[in-house]
Amino acid sequence: MTLYQTTFDIFNRNYMGSAAMAVIGQSCLGGAAAMYVLANGTSIPQMIQLGIIVLACVFANTSILAQMKHKVVFNLIMLSAFLSLFFILLNSLIL
Repeated sequence: MTLYQTTFDIFNRNYMGSAAMAVIGQSCLGGAAAMYVLANGTSIPQMIQLGIIVLACVFANTSILAQMKHKVVFNLIMLSAFLSLFFILLNSLIL
């Protein structure tokens, strides 16, 4: 079994608790990513990065509230977390 499938199975079995923790976790991670992006200024590239982060977090939270399929919710949460981590690394290495 792959890491993805194993993690999804755990998420799916404990969906209510996992979704609640995911909202808190990915929102905090998105806030940290926004902070790192804005630490480099407010030019057009930073605003594009900020928009990507905000949209990823909003889509993840909306998918939970809209009670979409568990796999869609899980994929959006993973995408949001990876994008936030990518922009944190990108902007911390630029500084």
